[in-house]
Amino acid sequence: MLKIEHLTKKYGEKKAVDDLSLQIKPGEIYGFIGHNGAGKTTTLKSCCGILQFESGDIFIDGISVKENPIDCKRKLAYIPDNPDLYEFMTGIQYLNFVADIFGVGAADRKYRIRRYADAFELTADLAQPISAFSHGMDEPFVGLDPKASHLLKSIMRDLCGKGSAIFFSTHVLEVAEKLCDKVAIIKGGKLVRSGTMEEVKGDTSLEDVFLELEGEG
Repeated sequence: MLKIEHLTKKYGEKKAVDDLSLQIKPGEIYGFIGHNGAGKTTTLKSCCGILQFESGDIFIDGISVKENPIDCKRKLAYIPDNPDLYEFMTGIQYLNFVADIFGVGAADRKYRIRRYADAFELTADLAQPISAFSHGMDEPFVGLDPKASHLLKSIMRDLCGKGSAIFFSTHVLEVAEKLCDKVAIIKGGKLVRSGTMEEVKGDTSLEDVFLELEGEG
């Protein structure tokens, strides 16, 4: 599904990501953990074709991001921590805009919009401009109330059960520990630990492992 091979990305002389290799398989929810500036966002943006990189390659379903960035973008969705939304659009206009980009047919998009808008109690607000939405109405996890957060986790698990894969970064280690099948910890641009959640945390907690690794060196 997603394969990162020896990814290296520099900003000037600084290596933001240094020879990173990871593989996220269909059906997996894969957590990506690290302190601010560790290289998480750079990695995710590189995977999505937003940033070019010096060496290595990234493959989406076997397609190279370097060689075929448009084809790769058709196969993935990127949700940044600070979404840049077109706030002059209404909710329904934005959803139809995204559906147009991904080539979602009229019947399918109607079903999906209705299903998820009802689930997140957004249906009554779709005619409003995005600029009028509250914080929790336009950003995953951050700003969500407990009910919506639980629902989002269920949807993520359902998508992966159907063969999709999710690669996401969060500072909320309790969420990652409960939700993820696998986890990778990055420090100073380098991968320092990866594997199944049980392999990485053992008999302790993910938070303990993370703090221990952060204290090394």
